Amino acid sequence: MTRMALSTLDPADASQPQAIFRRALDRSVYDTLVTFDDFGRIQPALALSWKAEPGNRRWQFWIRQGVTFDDGSPLTPTSAATSLREVNTKWAISALGDSVLIETDTPEPWLAAQLTLPKYSIVKRLTGKVLGTGPFHVIDWQPGKSLTLAANESYWGGRPFANSVEVALAKPYRDQALALQFGRTDVIEVAPDQARRFGVEGRTAIQSSPIELTALLFARDPASPDERILREALGSSIDRTSIKNVLLQGNGEPTAAILANWMSGYAFLFPSDADPAKSRQERSQVRQAPAWNISYDLNDPLSRLIVERIALNARDVGITVQPGVSNQPDIRLVTIPLSSTNGDLALMNLADTLGLPVPNITDASPEALYEAEAALLASGRIIPLFHLPADYGLSNSVKNWQLRRDGTWDLANTWLLPEKP
Repeated sequence: MTRMALSTLDPADASQPQAIFRRALDRSVYDTLVTFDDFGRIQPALALSWKAEPGNRRWQFWIRQGVTFDDGSPLTPTSAATSLREVNTKWAISALGDSVLIETDTPEPWLAAQLTLPKYSIVKRLTGKVLGTGPFHVIDWQPGKSLTLAANESYWGGRPFANSVEVALAKPYRDQALALQFGRTDVIEVAPDQARRFGVEGRTAIQSSPIELTALLFARDPASPDERILREALGSSIDRTSIKNVLLQGNGEPTAAILANWMSGYAFLFPSDADPAKSRQERSQVRQAPAWNISYDLNDPLSRLIVERIALNARDVGITVQPGVSNQPDIRLVTIPLSSTNGDLALMNLADTLGLPVPNITDASPEALYEAEAALLASGRIIPLFHLPADYGLSNSVKNWQLRRDGTWDLANTWLLPEKP
């Protein structure tokens, strides 16, 4: 079960919000040319090997042989090139022998990493259908309601253990918990503030590494130096630790960094502890401060509580933040999964998704990544709050449920105990 009301199965459809469930579904039905492992290293998938010519403007990927789409048609360099061209029109993409050739106008040192994103899944688009090469294929699809998958008998990576998987969509956390309690489902999503309690009650709870970022996102750049100071004061005023302990019931990690520490290794360098004295001192530098409107997900009671607590923290230092509904809010509370276990790609993709300045990371060194993240934070557009894990509840029938570090599940290797007569 999932809260997501999925309306399309096309992995390149940007109208669907980024969510861990969507990413996990894409990895169950589709394949990319390359993929990342849990340590952020690029690994083969539909491409067995690849290389970039000096200058990183010409990349070549050699396609795995013997792979077929759901309709039985073979994966070829031509079909792979066609799929990629429909997603990125800026690249010149063509088939070359048993490989796919990608040429760019400017150097693209992160091109192979970009191809790990779900939107670059290799698919065959037909009228009303999107066919993949993954471990499962779609046999029934009711947009926004339900989805049924069946095992791909000829999957190049080996047949999945489960014969079929049924997914109920658009189910609130409470409905999911009740369905698991009464034996009507085997896997559910668990709300962040219920994760600790779920495990204590003796039920099977699985938790990923902290992979989702909850943050305050400003609608525009600071209009003046005074506004930049006020944004810094707001960030210092927020008691993240109290929100974690009380509202999140101890779940997640308070942070002032965009990337989780397990990913970058330096998140602790951005102090996240509340500093009301500093906030008041910064607030005193500004003669007149506007009242900011802050919006949140109206379907998520926890978001409302977090925003209300932030407003109280801000008021204590002389800043007015007004929670509520607005067509043009000054600030939004957002929660977005980090798209990759690779820090460079995760940072660039998050900036692009949220409409922030996309950093130009010139090399793969930790120093370059730190400088890019520090510059993004210095823009004054985003105030990170927490890194949250993905939490799941399982029935006792589920075996070998494995989570990748990006929060997605390895559905192909999961199996169920047979029902007792």
